Order: sequence, then structure tokens, then C-alpha cells
Amino acid sequence: MTQSATSMTNESRISRRFAELRKSGEMGLVAYITAGDPSLEATEQFVLAMAGAGADVIELGVPFSDPVADGPVIQRASERALRAGTTLAGVLSLVKSLRAKTEVPLVLFSYFNPVLQMGLEKFAEEASVAGADGVLITDVTPDEGAEYRQAMSLHGLDTIFLAAPTSTDERLALIAEASRGFLYLISRTGVTGAKDQLADELPALARRVRRVTSLPIAVGFGISLPGHVSVLGGLADAAVVGSALVEEIERAASVPAAAEALAARVKLLKGAAVAGMSQRELQG
Repeated sequence: MTQSATSMTNESRISRRFAELRKSGEMGLVAYITAGDPSLEATEQFVLAMAGAGADVIELGVPFSDPVADGPVIQRASERALRAGTTLAGVLSLVKSLRAKTEVPLVLFSYFNPVLQMGLEKFAEEASVAGADGVLITDVTPDEGAEYRQAMSLHGLDTIFLAAPTSTDERLALIAEASRGFLYLISRTGVTGAKDQLADELPALARRVRRVTSLPIAVGFGISLPGHVSVLGGLADAAVVGSALVEEIERAASVPAAAEALAARVKLLKGAAVAGMSQRELQG
């Protein structure tokens, strides 16, 4: 059985990166873009630009024809990527190419259908060999995903699950137990998309999650502004930014312009993350 170098160790790149962030007193930035928007070659440039600008983990969205958890910005990105011919196999080839050029942790963000069509075992093995570090399947739940979790674990891939504001304490404990690398906390109900303000209930929700896990907590959905990220310094270990970055790609006149805009946005958000962690230290 072939395994990647990461899968042969007990600690993934994701875990190592969060350990480094904790040691240096930084809050992390998890950056999401849709793979293949507008092309896989462009996505490679975007990932390298964001990694160079300070993104700590990068999520590569696998385009899907019915992305029910995503808002209009990411839905349009999926449509563009699918029109460009992007497939799961193509995204895995992209990961392999990226891994030869960067050590930034890479998470495959997908709906279950493309993975199921490829086959769980084949997907897990190929993702691991390509150099992926984690997988987040939006429509697989911990209690229904035993086979999925086993296949990913066998190949050294972190399984990242979503926790929602509506999750009970019992549910949060189950999600935490099934998660590896980090736990993705949804800041509010609804679909992805940039918002002007964070939910008032977020601090209480983050405290509930802290009680059931020692994993790093990354907060996403609606995170788009430096102010959002700074506020999270007292609550989370990382901020997840997606729609705001995908919008930069959508607005840009060219691939180089998009890469430049992404790097600038990541630098701004990462700066806010550092400021946010300083706030957390002051809070004790």
C-alpha cells in the first residue's frame, strides 16, 4: 500500500501548523477557494500566492453541480470551474503539483457525491499520495461516516467536521471526537457568504465547543473583514475566509491580477489575525 510521507507520521501538516501557531502566539488563517475557477492552472498560482502571503491552511473546494451549503458567490465559482472541465481527479493532480512547490497544509473541501463516484478507498489513497492533508465533506456526518472516517484515517488524512450553532452539547462532543486536525465551527446558520457582522451568539457557542475538545477551533461562514478576524482572536484558533477570496477571483480582470488581489487580501486578514491573538492574550 502506497502512503504519502505525511501519512506515515502520527502528526499531519495541519496539526503541526497549528502547534507552530500556538507556540508563536498567532491565530491562523484558513483560506478557501474553489479549485478550477477559472482553471486548475490558475488555482495553482492562487494557492502559491496565498501561501506566500501568510495563509496557514488552504482549502480547495471540489466543484459540485448542487452545492446546497454554499451561497451565490461559491455557487458561481463552482459553475465556472465545472464549465472549465474541472473534475475530482483533476483537483487531485493539482494537489500533487502543488505539493512539489509548497508545504502549506491542503484540505480538500467537497460534497460526498464526487468522492463516492470515485470510490472511498481510491479517493483516500490518491489524495494521500498526492499530498493532501485533510478532507472536509460537507454532507457527511460523524454518526453516518464510519466507513469514510476509517478510509481517511488509514491513509493519514485528517477528517474535519462541521459544528453548527444548532448542535447540542452531546452533538458537539460527537463531532469533536470524529474530527482530526481542527474542528470547523460554523459561525451562524445558513449558507456560506460574506456578512457585515458576526453572530452575537458566537462567543457562547465557541465556549461550548472549547468544553468538549482540545482541537484547534477554526470559525467560518460569514468571515470576510479584518474586524471579524480580530474579534475571533478571543474565541478561536483560526479564521476561515472563503467567499471574500472567491469574490476577488470573480472581480479580477486577469489571473495575475487575481493572484495579486488574493495575496493582498490574505496579508490584510493575517495581520488582523495576529492583532486578534494579541487581544486574546490581553483577555487572559
